[in-house]
Amino acid sequence: QVQLVESGGGSVQAGRSLRLSCAPSEDSVIRSSMAWFRQAPGKEREGVAAISWNNNIIYTDSVKDRFTIFKDNFNNTMNLQMNSLRPEDTAMYYCAADRRLGSPDLRSSAYDIWGQGTQVTVSS
Repeated sequence: QVQLVESGGGSVQAGRSLRLSCAPSEDSVIRSSMAWFRQAPGKEREGVAAISWNNNIIYTDSVKDRFTIFKDNFNNTMNLQMNSLRPEDTAMYYCAADRRLGSPDLRSSAYDIWGQGTQVTVSS
């Protein structure tokens, strides 16, 4: 069974940066549609950024111009560069993947492979 392993979370002050990485257990998954989701306590899971199999990208409005999603095919990872972090970015961040072809998608129902999550905490 394919696994996704996230890393890079931590605690930072507002305005700082973090980079999250997602490493699939099978190399072929990196060519799939992939995405980052987050879930804060008491809130629903939210799609943050998605990258399709052919590298089309979408972001949720609250992270546009601050976050960048990209694939590192050399290291076989999918990453989320998060700049200008805000306290409202505090959440558990999850990597997701699906072997479908099509447009990038921020709906959690579009993905059937999930990681265990990495915590991001931003203090003011």
